[in-house]
Amino acid sequence: MALTHQHLPLDQVLPGMILSDVLLDAHGQVLLPQGAVLTENMLSLMPRHGIDMLSIAAPAMSPEEQALQQKAHRARLDYLFRKYDPDNPDEAATSMLHSYVSSYRLGLGEPA
Repeated sequence: MALTHQHLPLDQVLPGMILSDVLLDAHGQVLLPQGAVLTENMLSLMPRHGIDMLSIAAPAMSPEEQALQQKAHRARLDYLFRKYDPDNPDEAATSMLHSYVSSYRLGLGEPA
């Protein structure tokens, strides 16, 4: 299953939401760990660190919603790679990119 998250502007983030990734400052120092439950105080300090967007864990989806999301991801990948010919040996780099993007977007783990 793909990790579900959404990138939200700071003004749309609410207390109680959960970080889906480690939050780093501009110098690479960890401000908050992955999975931290955000509080009003934490959110009020974000602008001081130059943070205007956060990666927030999305609510759990039903199997039907997951299937619809997978279908939408596949359609988007098909569109993005519409000119890609997997049988053309000259497209090795595109083949690798297609493999990695597909694995990430579809939650398939590491590409083969």
